Amino acid sequence: MTTLINPVLEKLARDEAVLGTIVTVPSPALVQILAGSGFDWLTFDMEHGPMSIETVHAMINATTPTACVPTVRITTTAPWLAKPVMDAGALGVMFPMVQTPELAADAVAATNYPPVGVRGFAPIYTSYRWNVDMGTYAESANQAVMNILLIEHIEAVNRVDEILAVPGIDVAFVAPYDLSQSLGIPGAFDRPEFQEALARAEKAVLASSAKLGGLAPSNDDGRAMLDRGYRFLSLAYDGQIIDQASRAFIDGVRG
Repeated sequence: MTTLINPVLEKLARDEAVLGTIVTVPSPALVQILAGSGFDWLTFDMEHGPMSIETVHAMINATTPTACVPTVRITTTAPWLAKPVMDAGALGVMFPMVQTPELAADAVAATNYPPVGVRGFAPIYTSYRWNVDMGTYAESANQAVMNILLIEHIEAVNRVDEILAVPGIDVAFVAPYDLSQSLGIPGAFDRPEFQEALARAEKAVLASSAKLGGLAPSNDDGRAMLDRGYRFLSLAYDGQIIDQASRAFIDGVRG
């Protein structure tokens, strides 16, 4: 048995960028392909994707034996939703719509065993995914499981300093679509009010102990975001990647 290590957290500690994508298709076979392609991490989307905990368990195992770290976005910030995905082997939980420091504290508590948090003990399936016995897992899980908060509402931006003051947040991921929705300008990313809110969130995260995360819909966006200090980048999402590659292939052949 080996010690539980999260290679994404190790890279972030060295201020290296880690690249991943959001997986909405409930398919272990697709995960095998994406994990094998070189992504540092994948997030399986239980908030918006049509997937059950059984499918997520299979998708987590489909990242074996690559270095890709499986994480899961749950439907809301609640310990009972975070618990089964961690026990299935996820080394990160993404919490949506964190708008208050109280919700941030709940998220941190959900991903940590006592005395730091409130996570219950039963990591039965983690042994098989990570080749560690349950005791070894429990000793290192608090350091290895990533806590990823989504800053995706103007109320979260308004309280971002309070939220980020909560200890134990590894990544604060600024989600542009919901942020623009909360401003009443869905998808209008060039509007001054969106740009101002985004800049406020970015500045606060960069000044905190958390790493800045975000969505890069294109190569150019991704490189620009790295230059602005982003270190946890989602390269679009699975549907966009497949759609764009398919269209480029078809258009290339048809000329």
